[in-house]
Amino acid sequence: MIIHFLQSLYNQTKLPKKESDYQILIEDIHHFSIEPQVYHLLKQHDRLNETPAFFTDYLKKATDQILLQNLFIKVQMEKILKLFETQKIDTIPLKGVYFAEKYFGHIAARSTSDIDLLIHQKDRQTVDGILRNRGFIYEDEGPKDHFHCIYRLDFPGSSIPLRVEIHWNLLKENTSDLDIIEFWNDAVPIMAYQHIKELSHQQAFYMIVLHAWRHNLDSLRHFIDVIQTVYVLANKICFESLFIQAKKDKTLKRVQRTLRIVYRVFGEIKYPEQLSVPKNYGKWWEYKKIRDREYRSLRVYLDFFDFEYLSYENGKHRFRTVKEFYTKRIHSLSPSE
Repeated sequence: MIIHFLQSLYNQTKLPKKESDYQILIEDIHHFSIEPQVYHLLKQHDRLNETPAFFTDYLKKATDQILLQNLFIKVQMEKILKLFETQKIDTIPLKGVYFAEKYFGHIAARSTSDIDLLIHQKDRQTVDGILRNRGFIYEDEGPKDHFHCIYRLDFPGSSIPLRVEIHWNLLKENTSDLDIIEFWNDAVPIMAYQHIKELSHQQAFYMIVLHAWRHNLDSLRHFIDVIQTVYVLANKICFESLFIQAKKDKTLKRVQRTLRIVYRVFGEIKYPEQLSVPKNYGKWWEYKKIRDREYRSLRVYLDFFDFEYLSYENGKHRFRTVKEFYTKRIHSLSPSE
């Protein structure tokens, strides 16, 4: 139901008429937490009046809450960015409120719960000092080869802290040959800043596809991110250049697998003319598994194998991933001390 509904918005075709259909849509939308995306898509396409009042009211109420949340996050982020600018720390905001404004047209059109910032690895110590001086607590770095760490800022009277993810790469080391310098080379300063930058359209799309792949498209949020970016940028994305870069980065299968799944699930949306991807990529992925977390089938297990082991062009990268997976399994099965 929700997939057909979203396709109708992008394709400007008829929306459901029955109120019972909208009750089902609310359940789907709530499950994926995509109220703001749906509300702003309806608003941008001037189709709010084609839906029942209870449906519109539900979306607007949820979106108003996201507006307050995103405004708060934006204010906090800009405080951090100003400090980074003062210290001449090159920084690129990833996803978040800037992504919502640029590609969805409104700060509240896509919810975000934290701040994601890309920096150069050489600046990690300086960034650590700045954030700790601001009251942030170093929370988690993850494995040695991970590509980001997390800081948390607690607020009196609130059980929900503000989290900042500091990235120095977009993928784990030793799982690709991704050259993060290319992202920096194409980035341009934001407004009055010199050191605070934004990704080019091409690299922003590459980033959002890799992000969707890392989560194995486990939410419709990822599908909407990809489709909306393509929709907004139209012919500004060069898939040929994307595939050349991904091939060099040893991420081509990951990129093509993700795009194949997106445009297979959303089969009524026009396929970009430049986009040529092997048809068998991601062939076992099922929508049911993300709508029903308890759902199991042979295809689910085949897709897991495909995602975990066959997304890599390089045997070294594949071996690294397999080794990590089984190491985690062994540790999880070991008796606690």
